[in-house]
Amino acid sequence: MADAANGDGWSVELSGVPETSLWNLYMRAAEARRPRRVLDDPKAVELVDRIDYPFAETFGPAAPLLAQGQALRVRTFDSAVRAFLDEHPEGTVVTLAEGLETQYWRVDNGRARWLCVELPETAEVRRALLPDDDRRRTLARSALDLSWRDEVDPSRGVLITAQGLLMYLRPVEVRDLIAGCAERFRGGTLVFDAVPRWFSARTMRGEMRTAQGYRTPPMPWGMDAGELPKVRTAHPAITEVRELPPPRGRGVYHGAVAPLLRRLPVVRNLRPTMTVLTRFG
Repeated sequence: MADAANGDGWSVELSGVPETSLWNLYMRAAEARRPRRVLDDPKAVELVDRIDYPFAETFGPAAPLLAQGQALRVRTFDSAVRAFLDEHPEGTVVTLAEGLETQYWRVDNGRARWLCVELPETAEVRRALLPDDDRRRTLARSALDLSWRDEVDPSRGVLITAQGLLMYLRPVEVRDLIAGCAERFRGGTLVFDAVPRWFSARTMRGEMRTAQGYRTPPMPWGMDAGELPKVRTAHPAITEVRELPPPRGRGVYHGAVAPLLRRLPVVRNLRPTMTVLTRFG
């Protein structure tokens, strides 16, 4: 929930998986404050300054390497949405469980429709901090409740994003969600990210903790880069599955090492996340 606090701040109380939206926001804002930033996100900076929440005390310092990696992942999603809007300027962007993502303020073209599908707990916070407008609205519903599809007009094109969502679902739920999108939105596109199996396993054992004691919620679903072809088996309408590489970043790791890791078969499955584009025919 989100309540008005003293002054202009808002007190936000989230737990479990919904609380990870605050971590994502914190990382984006940290990178956006840097002079040589890889992501311009003034809305994220504004939200972190407005929200009454112990970001540093909960998540620890925003390490530059980690914050930049998160920002580059976000830019990968931004590029996919921009490409869709270039082709379908009056299409619909459906964001599944985007939390406090501020992508709309970074890439919106002034003509598209946006539907944010959020758990009720997160939807309340999002509406308080990022109120709906004429072209963007928040639907309080689980992404697994496929009735959200009835709220989408596919006539001018549909792009669905699932940023930071699928890893928190069970494998059968991931398959059913992808299949449900493919079945309803022929000609549409789904963009999602995935963590490798080793990372998923560590979260399930409760091993991913910060020095401050914050524990990453369990991630039951993981997928290695070499398993991408398996996504096609979710539904016959899936016609294309490919990885979207993030842009090069600042410094040795994000500028040179990370791009190299994606090309080496022995270590390509060690990357913390990958972004996948899936088209439906």
